[in-house]
Amino acid sequence: MFHFFKKKIDIYSPVVGKVITLEEVPDKMFSEKLLGDGMAFEFQSNTIYAPCDGKVIMVAPTKHALGIKLPNKSELMIHIGLNTVNFGGKGFTVLVNSGEKIRRGQELVEIDRQFFNEQGINLVTPMIVTSGEFKIEHQPADSVDLDTVVMEFL
Repeated sequence: MFHFFKKKIDIYSPVVGKVITLEEVPDKMFSEKLLGDGMAFEFQSNTIYAPCDGKVIMVAPTKHALGIKLPNKSELMIHIGLNTVNFGGKGFTVLVNSGEKIRRGQELVEIDRQFFNEQGINLVTPMIVTSGEFKIEHQPADSVDLDTVVMEFL
């Protein structure tokens, strides 16, 4: 009710790469949407960027995931790679702190791609909606960059 008073919030790709569905992620926590719905990204760079303005509400102690609260109180989680939690933070440089306000396009995390490649780690990166109403704007196989809207919150 009264959705016409709400401001739509665009969510941009946190990487330059390719969008894939969660069902394509080779991890049941994501492919079966046990943590929530969303999308995932395949990319070749070493940096994860803020997909929107908001506030960092969680940085995992193992540095592999972070949570963002949007201005409309919706929440996103970016989970960098699969099984990266097992490295206890090695291979990650987190550039923000929990409680910090962020701007779209701001660098959030740098990864040591060479380290993870040597470990045989899949760096597919799910972006999960943990709360809020949204719709997906880009479908699988789309090439995306930091200026591509991939979902919007209603």
